[in-house]
Amino acid sequence: MSQDPSQPSSTGSPANPEDEDTDEFEQALSEVERSLESIKERYNQVQRDRQRQAELKHRREEIRKSLRQSNNKQALQAELRQIKEQLETIELNLESQLFSWGSLKEPFWQAVRFGGLGIVIGWILKSCAG
Repeated sequence: MSQDPSQPSSTGSPANPEDEDTDEFEQALSEVERSLESIKERYNQVQRDRQRQAELKHRREEIRKSLRQSNNKQALQAELRQIKEQLETIELNLESQLFSWGSLKEPFWQAVRFGGLGIVIGWILKSCAG
């Protein structure tokens, strides 16, 4: 069985535009899935950090109450310092993900681009008016 020369062969023919669209869609979909997974992980981390923060604050209050009544003040004060450090670390973790370079990258470059464009237009207008 021979192939008709007027019909393109399946080997060596350029990719179908529909196949390219499908590939692009699959890539975009996998990128969205990765982003969603990253968001889920971050959400879980925030939930764990908030729970740990509440536990540490509760423990800190317990220690403060028992500090007034206890004879072993040095050990309790050491534990209070440790809790304070852990709370600071948790607060830093919670804040750090809300404010990152990645979230500012696109707006920053847009401001640079359009700010520069505004300056150029201003110079052109000044030279035309002056």
